Amino acid sequence: MSKTLKNFGFTHKSGILMPVSALPCAYGIGSFGKGAYDFVDFLAQTKTKCWQVLPLNPTSYGDSPYQSPAAIAGNPYFIDLDILADKKLLTKEELKANKIKSDRVDYGRLFSTRYIALRAAYAKALKYGTDRSAFSSFVKKNAYWIEDYALFMALKEHYGYRAWTEWSDEHKDINQARLCKDKFADECGFWKWIQFEFDAQWQKLVKYAHSKGILIIGDMPIYVAHDSMDVWQAPEQFLLDEKFNPTVVAGCPPDGFSPDGQLWGNPIYNWKLMEQDGFEWWCRRVNASFRLYDILRIDHFRGFAGYYNIPFGDTTARGGKWDSAPGIKLFRTIKEKFPKAKIIAEDLGFITDDVRELLEDSGFPGMKMLQFAFFDDDSEYLPRTYTTSNCVVYPGSHDADCVRSWCRELQGEARARFNKECPHRKGQSRAYDLIELAMSSCANLAVVPIQDYLELTNEQGRMNTPSVAQGNWNYRLSPRYRTETLTKKITDLTVRTKRATK
Repeated sequence: MSKTLKNFGFTHKSGILMPVSALPCAYGIGSFGKGAYDFVDFLAQTKTKCWQVLPLNPTSYGDSPYQSPAAIAGNPYFIDLDILADKKLLTKEELKANKIKSDRVDYGRLFSTRYIALRAAYAKALKYGTDRSAFSSFVKKNAYWIEDYALFMALKEHYGYRAWTEWSDEHKDINQARLCKDKFADECGFWKWIQFEFDAQWQKLVKYAHSKGILIIGDMPIYVAHDSMDVWQAPEQFLLDEKFNPTVVAGCPPDGFSPDGQLWGNPIYNWKLMEQDGFEWWCRRVNASFRLYDILRIDHFRGFAGYYNIPFGDTTARGGKWDSAPGIKLFRTIKEKFPKAKIIAEDLGFITDDVRELLEDSGFPGMKMLQFAFFDDDSEYLPRTYTTSNCVVYPGSHDADCVRSWCRELQGEARARFNKECPHRKGQSRAYDLIELAMSSCANLAVVPIQDYLELTNEQGRMNTPSVAQGNWNYRLSPRYRTETLTKKITDLTVRTKRATK
């Protein structure tokens, strides 16, 4: 396969990992409003090239963007209410009712209040606020998924948000449910409008980012949730039994960090069937992703070489086993259909020779996580061992400790290696020393979570702890982050490591 995919259109630049949900906003969660535009300005000020976001999909139980009820749809919570008010779709009183003073995202409260505001805005849009021609064009262009998505969400509302496998037979089977869609036409209209508004606001934000020379790195989870439009729409694409329950589910095997392994619970793809139809499901998903993002990070890349599956009903991942996946066949198809696609492979976890071979054959840049670098003398994650610049280096990630806490808790031989391998700059914290080690590497792109630039602890800023079901995904950035001191600190580091934009 051609190696042209390693070309991002730039060389030796930096990015900041900043979830949209964590952006400053008066309404309880980040949005595509002023906080997002201010962050783009901050990236430009610090001479940073890329903004990496977490998945923009809707969230459901557990609040994880990696367990979404719709792989292509956008999260309604990210629609900015002030923008709706500017279009006369919300009143000052309605805005005031949705203001939330909280330093954490309260998803339960959002679920009970935000849709009231969105329905009020939709009611006004029906009367005079929506460009009917643009709306019709959007729905027509996205008909292959949005018609079923809107019906799925209308039925979700009808059944009190119970899982689709608990619906009546006439709605559990999508072919029968489509015959009933006229009954739910008004509700379907609401969910289509939400996606129209989400897309309009996001595209305008992306255009602004591009005007500042900023590129967007998106994130595509490998799996979808069982209780999702995707499984309901095409159950044959997943390994399910006659009652639509998974026969096996996804996860990770036991290791030193998780003695029971990780039980994610997502259904496994019917890879044989997917290959027979030319991976059409994946091609549609990738195409939709590149409408949102300039560069796409594919989550759990090793799962495309071989995946770990666990019998449905098991309470731990101990009883799982490895099976083979389509590997390069899938990515050759993607390359043929999207020759200019820019993709990052999240090749972390239990990495075997077949995964390394797949990464090499694909030409995608893999990830180098510095928090993994100090447990072996010549770890492949140590910058001095990098054999190519075709990689993306991170000091930490949304699934890892905040760097400040990680540095503080490092012990034994790993600490000794860290002290040896990570140079100390006078007057600089060890957290920033690790960030500088990443930025000084030969990797074409270095991405730093905003929490680490702010030197937050786990208690203050950790985004997600794998295998812990509750208390994740609720970090929010302080609106006072844009200080002169932080801006200068990041800019100086970016310039010093020769990663600055012009």
